[in-house]
Amino acid sequence: MTRALIPALLFFLAACSAAPLYTDIGEEQANEMLVILDDAGIGASKSADGEGRFALTVDRGDFADAIAALNSQGYPREDYANLGEIFKKEGFVDSEISQRARLMYGLSQELSRTLTALDGVVVARVHLAIPQHDPLADTPKPSSASVLVKHRAGVDMSGHIGEIKALVVNGVEGLSADNVTVAMFPAEPFTRPRRGNNETLAASMGVIALLLGAVGLAGAVPQIRKRFFGTRGEDAEGDA
Repeated sequence: MTRALIPALLFFLAACSAAPLYTDIGEEQANEMLVILDDAGIGASKSADGEGRFALTVDRGDFADAIAALNSQGYPREDYANLGEIFKKEGFVDSEISQRARLMYGLSQELSRTLTALDGVVVARVHLAIPQHDPLADTPKPSSASVLVKHRAGVDMSGHIGEIKALVVNGVEGLSADNVTVAMFPAEPFTRPRRGNNETLAASMGVIALLLGAVGLAGAVPQIRKRFFGTRGEDAEGDA
């Protein structure tokens, strides 16, 4: 009985030590997240759900560190909407105001996706202000844009402000570079806390003690039965 119990206990302890980190993510992003976790010294595994989506799993003791490491690199990435999805046919007629709002949102999403693809960028947000056309106005109001860029710590993005403005200006009709504001902020670097040898040893000894305690208890059942029930327990076991 004791020997049969050991594999089951080992399987139970291994299952209890794993925790799902993120689910329903694309394979490309899942692979990128695995690389980040590996660079941070955190072991992780990837599994498929059968529908083209994936999940990441880490040890429960690494859960908080894994979240911090991924967040410092802007993961998981936002699923940006594209203009095709926003303006897909749905069987009804949009008002001019609704179409304009959806166009501004779609352009913001497309530009944010483009800027996030730049090396060193963790998160990018683009906010557009495109005034409605007034045919009676002598001078049309100019469009404007605000761009927020969160970049990796230690990466100098100040030399790319002109390129970022150009990307936004060329993506919005009637927008000039003078009306584009770019604000950059460094992301907090991830530093995994050092775990002392005593802490690691204590955790390992705790698991070992749990395993040995469970196995020892199973082996002690016949002695306990004999101590309190004498031969009657053995006779009852034999009759069964």
